[in-house]
Amino acid sequence: MQTEFLRQQNELRDRIESVDKIDMYSVKLIAGVDLAYWNKGDEEYAVCCIVVIDADTNEVVEKQHCSGKIEVPYMPGFLAFRELPLILKTVELLETVPDIFIFDGNGYLHPRHMGIATHASFYLNKPTIGIAKTYFRVDKKTDYTEPENEAGSFTDIVIDGEVYGRALRTHKDVKPIFISIGNFVSLDTACDLAMKLTDKESHIPIPTRLADLETHIAREHERNVIL
Repeated sequence: MQTEFLRQQNELRDRIESVDKIDMYSVKLIAGVDLAYWNKGDEEYAVCCIVVIDADTNEVVEKQHCSGKIEVPYMPGFLAFRELPLILKTVELLETVPDIFIFDGNGYLHPRHMGIATHASFYLNKPTIGIAKTYFRVDKKTDYTEPENEAGSFTDIVIDGEVYGRALRTHKDVKPIFISIGNFVSLDTACDLAMKLTDKESHIPIPTRLADLETHIAREHERNVIL
């Protein structure tokens, strides 16, 4: 299983495009994607929530969720294979068509540049961005440099001379978040969008913050429904 997963990641990696396929100012609908897990006996379940917002007003346009049993065991570096089936089922429920998907997780910031935000892009055929709340030490040794304590300050995460992502401080006196491209978008645009989508209520951009909140609500409901 792991050998096949590795083959797929290496094949897809060569198709990553770190350039803007969209005009940021023409984006109308933005989807935030997150998952939450729970166990029932020896079985593992998850719920995926997608919240679509209006890019101009930040108002919620649509919310959908889907839950199910997780069939793929946890293997470091292969998280996408666990999450993607449930994500795609949730996307099928959407009545709107988002212009861009933002994931609570990583994309290019991954040992083979194939975090969930990147992997999912090849099935969504839309620009994707990964925004993580905690830092993933890709090579188990490279730390990030703290950005200056000002809103919009950032430092690049560089590993072996290559930029994998950025540590971005969205507000003064808050912890940075970690931005990496998924696909079909540049790192500069990803950071610009993250700043544009962050309001005073949190240092996390609105789409993934709302998706995260929805997963907690949906998980409590679904875990009581699934027998």
